[in-house]
Amino acid sequence: MPNRPVPHEYQAERPLRSHTARVVDDLGLAIVSGRQAQGTLLPGDSDLIERYGVSRTVLREALKTLSAKGLLQAKARIGTRVRDRAEWNLFDPDVLLWHARTGFAPEFLGHLGEMRMALEPEAAAMAARRRTPEQLAIIFDWAEQMSDPAIERDAFVRADLGLHLAIAEAAGNPFFLSISTLIEVALVAMLTASSPVENSDRLARSVAQHRAIADAIARGDAQAAHDMMQAVVQQGIDRAR
Repeated sequence: MPNRPVPHEYQAERPLRSHTARVVDDLGLAIVSGRQAQGTLLPGDSDLIERYGVSRTVLREALKTLSAKGLLQAKARIGTRVRDRAEWNLFDPDVLLWHARTGFAPEFLGHLGEMRMALEPEAAAMAARRRTPEQLAIIFDWAEQMSDPAIERDAFVRADLGLHLAIAEAAGNPFFLSISTLIEVALVAMLTASSPVENSDRLARSVAQHRAIADAIARGDAQAAHDMMQAVVQQGIDRAR
């Protein structure tokens, strides 16, 4: 069995390794959820230091991190303001995961589906041209896991996600890997909304379609890989609706 890469664990809560990370997570989630509304000023530094029980250095590092994600803007003599959503870095993994934790609005889920449609068929086509034998073995290994007729929901999500991320890696373009969290969040959200595991016919159809993508990549048929991935992504979008 190949030494396949394991997809990121999709978790509503992730372990926070430092005081700075804890402040970033709480404020970021508050902003994305709307509890700290766009255009409003954050409480002053003294109030935030007391709220979180951290030093001024920790607070400033956290605010700097959130500013780098496009969520905050500090102005002298005015304070730190929450920026408009149009200015947020929606490709940032934390921003995407905060959206996931607050629940997806249908419009946002639709936008994620559109991004998958723009990216994943092209990644599959590139994988057909560039994949290595080891990468191909990993793709087929995930497809084989998906085909277990007794597979449970969480295991299917893990295998489906693993296959899609393995294809993104096999595309040989580092930009695809840099947006792997977008693929992860979008795919898991769609599978959570409607999983093929709940219906044996849909499960068999989904497995066959993913196997067809793997077969096209194995043959080096870029157009077939593109078209099959396009069909799989579209079905996921339709189910989520």
